[in-house]
Amino acid sequence: MKNPIKMRPLVGDFAENKEVAKKLRIEQIMPELSRGGEVVMDFDGVNGATQSFVHALLSDPIRQFRDMAYDNLYYKNANPDVQKIISIVYRYMQESLDETRSEGRRG
Repeated sequence: MKNPIKMRPLVGDFAENKEVAKKLRIEQIMPELSRGGEVVMDFDGVNGATQSFVHALLSDPIRQFRDMAYDNLYYKNANPDVQKIISIVYRYMQESLDETRSEGRRG
């Protein structure tokens, strides 16, 4: 994806609408990752985000594409509050995937 997804026009100054996150995930993020492309989300002007918004945006791409999602998803102009929420979701997803891998080896 050559052009970043400008989040502010889609979410306003606070990203909380999970339906908007779902639409972005389905229409832009997943198709780009399935082509092996990179996705850049520009959070310029977004002052905050809920964990549920970020989870709705990123959990399926991370679950489906795993390491490629970690390598191909980028966040531009995310303030420290938004960065913290993204990090929490990444950490949660990584722990979830690690548990799934461990259970698969035991079963």
